[in-house]
Amino acid sequence: MKAARSNMLGAGTSNNKVKYSRLAADDEGYIDLQFKKSPPKVPYKAIALAMFLFLIGSLLIIFGALLLSGTIKVEHPDRTIPVIIIGLLVFLPGFYHLRIAYYAAKGYRGYSYDDIPDFGD
Repeated sequence: MKAARSNMLGAGTSNNKVKYSRLAADDEGYIDLQFKKSPPKVPYKAIALAMFLFLIGSLLIIFGALLLSGTIKVEHPDRTIPVIIIGLLVFLPGFYHLRIAYYAAKGYRGYSYDDIPDFGD
């Protein structure tokens, strides 16, 4: 057993090459780096998708309103209401996520980029 132990000590690094430092007695095991927040990761793809949804929804709402008001002539005006409904369904999530991204970029309290889904990126 002694022979195996002496071989392990001889094969490893010598004790004088390892540098140790003493821990402060008053830190209670915590360091400041442990509580430091990393800078926020901006979900650019999700913001681009939100902008796309916002623009498409806005165009559908405007186009549906023009169809419904008769500015653009259509044969069946009652079929223009689904265009407005689809526009609203596309517009709302885009507006919601763009608003969160804007407030997070401006640094408003309670808003962060973590509230925007990043789609696994």
